[in-house]
Amino acid sequence: MEVVQNRKEGGGGRYGSTRHKQVYIYGGLDRSQTVLDRSYGMAWAVGGWLLPYFLDRVGPERAQQLRERVAAEITTTFASSYTATVSLEEALSADAVAVYGRQATGEKYLVDPTR
Repeated sequence: MEVVQNRKEGGGGRYGSTRHKQVYIYGGLDRSQTVLDRSYGMAWAVGGWLLPYFLDRVGPERAQQLRERVAAEITTTFASSYTATVSLEEALSADAVAVYGRQATGEKYLVDPTR
C-alpha cells in the first residue's frame, strides 16, 4: 500500500506517504509482541478493537439493534460450531485446560453446565 501511495503522491518523501494507515488488532489469541516494520512511513497508528468498548461507544439503542440482529441470524450469519462440548467438571480437568487453553483459532469449546 505504501509503495502505491508514494507513487500517487509523486514519490512520498523521506518519511513515506502522508496517507494515514490504521491497523486494528482484533482479540488477543496471539499474545506475542506486535512487530511493526517502519518501511510504511510515519503516518500510521495501531489500535485494538473490543466488542464491549464498541457497544459502549455506539450507545444502548444501537447496541440493542445489534443484539437483535445477532439473535435473528444466530443460525445463519452468526452460526457457530464447536470442537467439543464439555461439562463444567470436564472443563476444569487438567487435560481439558491443556487442550482449550491453547486458544487456537478455529477450535472453540462449549461449556455446558447442564451436563
